[in-house]
Amino acid sequence: METTSGVCLLADLGDFAGMTLLSIFDLGLELSGDDINAYGLVIGGSAVVILSYFANLFARRTNVPSVLVLIAMGIGIRQGLHAVGLNHIPFEGLVLELLGTVGLIFIVLEAALELELRRDKLTLILRSATLALSALALSTGAIAAFLHFAIAMPWLNAVVYGIPLSIMSSAIIIPSVGGLSPASREFMVYESTFSDIFGIMAFYLLLGNQEAASSGEVLTNVALNLLGTLAISVVVAYLMVYVLQKIESGVRLFLSIAVLLLIYAIQKLFHLSPLILILIFGLMLNNHKLFFPGWLEITNGWPGNLLKDDRMKALHHDFHILTLESAFVIRTFFFVLFGMTVSLGVLLDLDVVLQGLIISVLLYVVRLVLMALLRQKPLSPLLYIAPRGLITVLLFFAIESQYAELVFPGFDQGVLLVVILTTSLVMTAALIQHGSGIQPVADHDIGALPNAPRTSEPGLSNVPSDGQSDGPCDVADSTPASTPDPASDESSPAPQG
Repeated sequence: METTSGVCLLADLGDFAGMTLLSIFDLGLELSGDDINAYGLVIGGSAVVILSYFANLFARRTNVPSVLVLIAMGIGIRQGLHAVGLNHIPFEGLVLELLGTVGLIFIVLEAALELELRRDKLTLILRSATLALSALALSTGAIAAFLHFAIAMPWLNAVVYGIPLSIMSSAIIIPSVGGLSPASREFMVYESTFSDIFGIMAFYLLLGNQEAASSGEVLTNVALNLLGTLAISVVVAYLMVYVLQKIESGVRLFLSIAVLLLIYAIQKLFHLSPLILILIFGLMLNNHKLFFPGWLEITNGWPGNLLKDDRMKALHHDFHILTLESAFVIRTFFFVLFGMTVSLGVLLDLDVVLQGLIISVLLYVVRLVLMALLRQKPLSPLLYIAPRGLITVLLFFAIESQYAELVFPGFDQGVLLVVILTTSLVMTAALIQHGSGIQPVADHDIGALPNAPRTSEPGLSNVPSDGQSDGPCDVADSTPASTPDPASDESSPAPQG
């Protein structure tokens, strides 16, 4: 009876909502860009964030990736706006590019905060980096060959188009692999992170050297670019970590983010590789004892004595929460706005669907060969966890906005949607068949973050850690000194810092 009543109630609510929408549309309501005001944006933005939260809950219960729900939400919003006469959103492309760029920074920073550099993880790091780099190179070559021979795309354009399609999406993978074994989860976190970083660097390095006269000139330019970026990034990251842990004021996180964004944009203007700065900064926060060692016999403890462990743990904790919350909001608006730019009519174009499916098959064939060569176990479901997402879309928008001369008219952007849908659904099916389903990595839950001792509060500066020299503690509930939960530590999949 309760079930029947619930169904009837939902049906009544659906009828009421439908009648309400029909009555609104019957009024002949017509909107334009001039009708958009601050209150409308606040209401719309708040509603999108709230719906995104429930989309995450829906994803956990149904094993449908939240990115697909967000894209569907964007498609629905666009159809609703069309119904009321709003056919053009001002600055749509610029806003999408801005969200993608800032989101990219937060995604790399969020991933870098997970990477723990320890000797016992050296094999894991090397294997995941090797697979990520090899898959990027071979997938790019395979996709470029297909585009060249199938639609007569020039080789340079084909390679430029192939790189974004070859980059795995850590924005989708990391929140989805919590149900795997600890070793598999760690591997996927590392591999997707390296895929993001290698892919973006390769994309911009290629575009920055497309006019080079010879391969020697390309290698020289790439070497100088990487060395210059690395030198600047190391100096800036050291200064930022040292200064941040010295700041007593509570306003330091967004200050540091503003500095990172500023330096990122400046390096971008000089055609450097600014993501290296974000990566190094995140690694220093998570591995400060490695980057600030205390060589007592040689330098009287310098540079290790420049940092205080309690402040670094508090800083690491705060950045964890900042990147977690910010990445959620930015991903939400990015994929919803991307959904608003999507035309479902492309899914009825057999050529577009066929091209997207062939590219997806090529991605899995390359991944299968490389995993077999590297003897990566287990083959399933890791083989099928290779979705494309935010970075793929972002780099394609960068081609259109910054490198218009490389845009190939014969390539339909609907192929992106087909590849994103296909790879996400394949990942979903593999995780469900594996028995785990889509589950978030536990380390991304605020309740699993390290302790954040505050030196300004008495009694918190000596909060005991979990017994490891550089590892995290569980967040204290209501008392300053809570003991770690062994079960929680065992199931923690991602590298801890």
